[in-house]
This record gives sequence, C-alpha cells and structure tokens, in this order.
Amino acid sequence: MTLIEALQSHRGGLVRIKSDLFWYDSRGWDGTRGRICLLMDADDNAPDRRFAAARTTAPALSGATVALLLVDGQPHWVWVGADDLELL
Repeated sequence: MTLIEALQSHRGGLVRIKSDLFWYDSRGWDGTRGRICLLMDADDNAPDRRFAAARTTAPALSGATVALLLVDGQPHWVWVGADDLELL
C-alpha cells in the first residue's frame, strides 16, 4: 500500500508527526516532535498542494504527498513523507 492509499483510508483518524514541521511563513522549524493531528484529507491532486503551509523533515522521499491536517486547531496542507508519520 502506498502512502497516499494509507492516508486516504485513514481519513478522520489521528496521525503522529514524528519529526518537526517546517513552516513556510517565516516561522521555520517549530521544534515540536510527536505532534498528534487529525487527518482530514490526503490527495496527490489537491488544488492547494503547491500552497502547502508546512513540510515534515523529509517529504522529498519516494511516495511523498500532501495531507490536510488539523494542526493546533487550524487546517493546513502539509507535505509529508512515509517516514515522518505514524497512523494511530
């Protein structure tokens, strides 16, 4: 099962981000590891994927995709890689 398939089948569930998030809006690395987020959606063809708010440590690895996560009460598209997420 690919990352996108795993995420799509886990919509509405919780994920743990094992790495820091890098925010593109000048905040940089947030320094918060082990963050628990609600997975709202995941889509390789999401219209807002090029406007993602953040990325995990290594989203450039094979199978990276964007996921719509509820982070600190706000929905954000985040570039994620399989090594940076744990489905809960």
